[in-house]
Amino acid sequence: MSWKWEYAFGASEAASSLPPDFLATIEAAADELVRAAEALHVQGRAHEGLNPQGRQLPVSGGMIRYQVVVRSERVYIVQITYLGF
Repeated sequence: MSWKWEYAFGASEAASSLPPDFLATIEAAADELVRAAEALHVQGRAHEGLNPQGRQLPVSGGMIRYQVVVRSERVYIVQITYLGF
């Protein structure tokens, strides 16, 4: 299994109504978060500790809130805030 990202909860519904350029920004940030998580948590599925605390990341035009789940090798985008600028 390799690291991936996906939308969680209502974020997938929110993403369907976002402008394409903002959605591309979110996806680029999520790809970068996956690369960072993979480099930081090389043990992946063998991880026995707690998951890191969820965080928020400002992106151009808004922000995202994400959660890394190490044993699943996933970065979940749990909330999207679009400010429209």
